[in-house]
Amino acid sequence: MTPEQSTGSEFDEVKTTPQALIRAARLWPDQPAIIDDQWGETVTLTWSGLLAAVRTAATALIQQGVDAGDRVAIWAPNSYHWPIAALGVHFAGATLVPLNTRYTAAEALEIIQRTRATALVIAGTFLGADRLTELTAQAGGDLTADTELCAALRIRLDPDDTRTAGSLDWDDALDSAGELDHSEADRRAAAVAPTDISDVLFTSGTTGKSKGALAEHQQSIAGAAAWAGNGGLGPGDTYVMVNPYFHTFGYKAGILACTLTGTTMLPLAVYSPDNAMRLVSQRRATVFPGAPTIFQTLLDAPRRSEFDLSSLRLAVTGAAIVPVVLVERMQHDLGIDTVITAYGLTEASGFVTTCTPDDDDTTVANTCGRPFRGMEIRLSDDGEVLARGKMVMSGYLDDPAATAEAIDADGWLHTGDIGTIDAAGNLTITDRLKDMYICGGFNVYPAEVEQVLSRIPGVTEVAVVGVADERLGEVGRAYLTIAPGADMDESSVLSHARANLANFKIPRSVEFIKDFPRNAAGKILKRELD
Repeated sequence: MTPEQSTGSEFDEVKTTPQALIRAARLWPDQPAIIDDQWGETVTLTWSGLLAAVRTAATALIQQGVDAGDRVAIWAPNSYHWPIAALGVHFAGATLVPLNTRYTAAEALEIIQRTRATALVIAGTFLGADRLTELTAQAGGDLTADTELCAALRIRLDPDDTRTAGSLDWDDALDSAGELDHSEADRRAAAVAPTDISDVLFTSGTTGKSKGALAEHQQSIAGAAAWAGNGGLGPGDTYVMVNPYFHTFGYKAGILACTLTGTTMLPLAVYSPDNAMRLVSQRRATVFPGAPTIFQTLLDAPRRSEFDLSSLRLAVTGAAIVPVVLVERMQHDLGIDTVITAYGLTEASGFVTTCTPDDDDTTVANTCGRPFRGMEIRLSDDGEVLARGKMVMSGYLDDPAATAEAIDADGWLHTGDIGTIDAAGNLTITDRLKDMYICGGFNVYPAEVEQVLSRIPGVTEVAVVGVADERLGEVGRAYLTIAPGADMDESSVLSHARANLANFKIPRSVEFIKDFPRNAAGKILKRELD
């Protein structure tokens, strides 16, 4: 079921991230790898410059006591520091543990403890919060005593930021390491094996406690290569990075994909429509992946006409529902030549299926496409989507029981998603197993209802959940966001539902809200809708 259009074979000789970076520095030494305009001055690193910075970062970590096989956490927003730190962790032979920037100090500390991380790269004051101070307080005043950390390297994003006790300044640590011999870092980078664990990414936690997915270098690289090949990324591209680096979309479909293809990274730490459009216009950006809601905010932005977005050639998005009208408006109103959708999950390094640039708007909007190169899919007897192939994780951190439940004896990853596969091999996600509710004895899959309601003119986004009902057990409740000036009420929404859905599928109530609660990937947190 692999689409012939989805490529990536040109990267087959690359099996680890150190190999990918060394290759990039050899092929495109003077091409810009990162341009970061965010911190009061523009920081530009070429691919050879990025390799030099990464070798220095690896040496700094080694100097602080990080051993090969250790885990190193990063808790920071998108900036030029993040790729240096992440690839530096790999060059030191260690495993990367990205921390969600939305975590509280308690949540971050729990992940640091669960992974037994030996070092932490952390942003200083950002958006008014000093995360290291908060984390130290959460640990009872002594972070290193409460964890196994040998070092906490603090990134100063604000030049007026003051150093926190118990931490090392990022710039000072790298300046010191820059004067040292990097041969140990080079030796460790060369010793990294394709089967070594590259990262531990924690599931987004839409239900229950998050689990740490263990990905090997070869799994992470295979996914990034397939994604980059499908989008035709190359050294002439510039990539706006609004997706957070701690997530697979920003890290593997972002940093790693760019490293494989020589694409220039344009990190954006704080998203707003104006910030993103200004970056596209100033840097003539060509690639702009993001959640559907990102593009909806661009379309609704009052100042959109002030920015030149004509350089954009590729947008990649993904969700159970992407209305056809959104795809059409992204092409016509934003001027994006190619819009494609994809489907993935942390347990598969973020990559399972994708549409291709050759697919029509209806296929892009209504399906998740065919399997990426190196992956295959099928449906279980109850309609659950199963995935197998190069990108599937090795397992969950310290949880063999959960691993055995997720990956069966034949290597099939049980995704927890319900779907269909059409005659052309296109996957359509109809819902999460856990999202289904039973109304009067009939199974209701909210995504089907959401698809119908999303076609009401003026509706920008929909989420349907099951709520308790004495007579029917559960009934649907629809939550809607609507465009400014849209004229609708509960009655008109339910009237549309009655005209297009069987009675048991029709929501019994409608609530209009300003914003949806979301996880870091932009997915709606339905458990917070009640």
